Amino acid sequence: MSETIHPPRHQIRALHTATTVTVYQAYRPAIGLPAARDGRFPAVWSRDRMTWIKPSFLWMMYRCGWATKEGQETVLAVEITREGFDHSLANAELSHYVRGVHPDRATWQRNLRRAPARIQWDPERDLHLNPLPYRSLQLGLSGEASRRYADEWTVSIRDVTPLVREIHALVRAGQDESAAALLPTEQPYAERPESGAPRPVVPARAQDGPPDLPAGTANTPLSATPAER
Repeated sequence: MSETIHPPRHQIRALHTATTVTVYQAYRPAIGLPAARDGRFPAVWSRDRMTWIKPSFLWMMYRCGWATKEGQETVLAVEITREGFDHSLANAELSHYVRGVHPDRATWQRNLRRAPARIQWDPERDLHLNPLPYRSLQLGLSGEASRRYADEWTVSIRDVTPLVREIHALVRAGQDESAAALLPTEQPYAERPESGAPRPVVPARAQDGPPDLPAGTANTPLSATPAER
């Protein structure tokens, strides 16, 4: 029997074009519906809080429970510029300390406080939301990055909740093949050479092992609010 070939343990996969990247977020309808209607986040969306964006559709489904969790009933597909996405990656710090990647804990903490973005890797999910043996990126944006995400980098916002419900119904009916055919096509994403990233998203020494979150924290992004997970 042939062995299943999985993607690299730490790899960004996303629906993307030459100029944009699609990420997912789930919100209560009071925020999500006006955002999709107007193509921009409403004033009530706090630009001063950390927000987490997810390139993985299925990881978003895991987080929001197929749009059934309170405060996460509206799932948005947010198309942002590659420049903004790359800028965030280039200026991000890992969300937790990793020995052998960071010179020491104090340096990591200092860099984390200064960074406008933070990177977190969590297990990717399958159609039944079971964990897979490779990771999915979450990108936390705060301060300048959060404001630019909402007001500068966003190209379009679509309400994909009907698609979420359609796929979920097929999964529940045992029609996995039909459900998988409706999933967004997420391909490996590579930062552009001109993005100016000072280091790879996952430092070379961590490619075959951590960074992974400490036990008990893998599914709770730091500083995230329920409506932004």
